[in-house]
Amino acid sequence: MSMIRLNLQFFAEEKTEKATPKKRMDQRKKGQVAKSTDVNTAIILLLVFLFLWLFGGMLGQTLINLLKHTFQTYLLMDITGSSFGSIFYELTMESAMVLLPIMLIALIAGVAASYIQVGFLFAPEAVKMKLSKLDPIQGAKRIFSVRALVEFLKSMLKISFVGVVVFVIIWTSLEDIMLLSQKSVADGFYVVAQLTATLGVAVAILLLILSVPDYLYQRYDHEKQMRMSKKDIKDEHKNMEGDPKIKSKRKQKQMEMAMQRMMQEVPKADVVITNPTHFAIALRYDETKSDAPVVVAKGVDFVAQKIKGVAAKHDVVTVENKPLARALYQQADIGDQVPEELFKAVAEVLAYVYRLKNKKA
Repeated sequence: MSMIRLNLQFFAEEKTEKATPKKRMDQRKKGQVAKSTDVNTAIILLLVFLFLWLFGGMLGQTLINLLKHTFQTYLLMDITGSSFGSIFYELTMESAMVLLPIMLIALIAGVAASYIQVGFLFAPEAVKMKLSKLDPIQGAKRIFSVRALVEFLKSMLKISFVGVVVFVIIWTSLEDIMLLSQKSVADGFYVVAQLTATLGVAVAILLLILSVPDYLYQRYDHEKQMRMSKKDIKDEHKNMEGDPKIKSKRKQKQMEMAMQRMMQEVPKADVVITNPTHFAIALRYDETKSDAPVVVAKGVDFVAQKIKGVAAKHDVVTVENKPLARALYQQADIGDQVPEELFKAVAEVLAYVYRLKNKKA
C-alpha cells in the first residue's frame, strides 16, 4: 500500500500539465517570458546598418568636414583655457550629430524587437538584487547544464555562418580593398563604409534568419519550465478560492451579471409598483405559464430608480402603491409568484393597468 501511495504521489507531483493563466501572469510579472536575445540583436543590427546604408553618405560627409575643420583650424590655434572649452564643445556637438541618430535607431529597434516578442511589459521585480544569483553552486549548475550546452552550440553555429558570409563578401570585394592605397582619403573612406554596411546588413539578415528557430526553442523551453503538476494546480485553485480579493471580484461580477439579466426583464413587465422613492417591483402576468403574476425585478434606492428609468424608457406602466410595494419586496423574490394574500391588491393594480392600455389602444 505504501508503494502504491508513493507512486500516486510521484505522478501527482510530476510536472505534466500546462501552466494556468494565473501562473503565466505571475511569471510575466517577474519578467520571466519567452524571449530570444538573438532576435533583438539581429533587428538592432539590421536597422542600424540599413540606416547607415541609406544615410551613411551624409554622416560620412559630416565626419570628413569635421576632420578638415580639425586639421585646418584647431591645429593652428593656440590652446588656452577658453579656446579649449569652445573646441571641446564644438567637437562634442559635431560628434553627437553623427552618433545620436545611430543610437536612436538602435534604441527604437531594441524596444520594437522586445515588444514584438513579449508585448508591453513592466517588471521591476526582474531587476531586483537577489543574493541567490550569487550562489556559486547554482552558478556552476547553470554553467554545466543542458541549456548552457545548447547556447554554446548555437554560438559556434552563428560564428561559423557569420565567418562564411564575411569571407564571401570580402573575397568578392578583394580587388577594391587592394586598390585602397591608390585612392584618395574620401574615396577610400567611401569604399570602406560601403563594404562595412554591406557586411553589416548581410550578417544582420543571417542572424535574423537564425533567430527564428532560437525564438521557437526559447518558447518551447519556457513552456517546459512553466509546466505544473496536478498538485500545483489543485493548490493554486485552493489558494484562489480562499483569496478575499478573488472572492470579492467574483461576487461583484456575479452581482453585475444578475443585475443586467434583471434589467433585461423589466421591459417585458406589465407593471412596476413603486414606493415611490425606495422600492420598485416589476410584475409580469402570463396566463399560459403561471397562475399568478411573477416578480421579474425588484430593488431599493438606486436599483429602484434604475428599474423605474428602464420602465419609463420602454413605456411600462408605473403605479405608486407604498404598502403593496413594501409587502411585495419583503415577501417575494425574483422569479416567485405573488403571495396569495396579495392577490387581490395586485389584481386591482393589473386591472387598472389593462384599462389604461385599452384606453390608449
